[in-house]
Amino acid sequence: MTATLISFLFAIIILTVTPGFDTALVLRTSAAQGWRRASATAFGVTLGCLVWGVAVGVGLGALLLASEMAYNLLKWIGAAYLLWLGINLLLKPRTALQSADSDTRDSGGYLAFFSRGLLGNMLNPKVGVFYVTFLPQFIPAGASVPLWCSLMALTHMLIGLVWNALLIAGSHYFARQLRQPGVIKVMDRVTGCVFIGFAAKLALSRR
Repeated sequence: MTATLISFLFAIIILTVTPGFDTALVLRTSAAQGWRRASATAFGVTLGCLVWGVAVGVGLGALLLASEMAYNLLKWIGAAYLLWLGINLLLKPRTALQSADSDTRDSGGYLAFFSRGLLGNMLNPKVGVFYVTFLPQFIPAGASVPLWCSLMALTHMLIGLVWNALLIAGSHYFARQLRQPGVIKVMDRVTGCVFIGFAAKLALSRR
């Protein structure tokens, strides 16, 4: 049991620190919008992992693995969402950042960034398929599948929160230098290209 848990922790830590769309989204939000909105984005991203884990535990993940139609539907929705984000950043890059002090819509703003992180994770079927093929390897024989899937996904969420906190802390250090109008415009366009790349990668992916 101990060896199994250590193997799981090692694998999930490697998965968490491997750069991907979620990392790009959190880093960009931290540099451009500040650590509070980046934290909301990170919480949305990591909560998506927990939702996927619970879904896999109750059988939704197995449906994605078995049904090509269900997988492709969610895959194309996710790719379209990433493409929409990327095109908006390319065509409408900002030249100035909104001051946190003058923002009177903090709750709505945080909710929007939280939703962006959550949807970015939930609309990626590869997360669900990965959980279906990954988590069962670490479930003890005879144990409750829904319970263990949920606990392992919760562990993934907590590790993700710690990792994203480190990312946000590091990027926030350079935030002041990155707030110049020219830098903001270039950063938005580069990030837009990255998001479009992730959209293409997701659209072309196979189970």
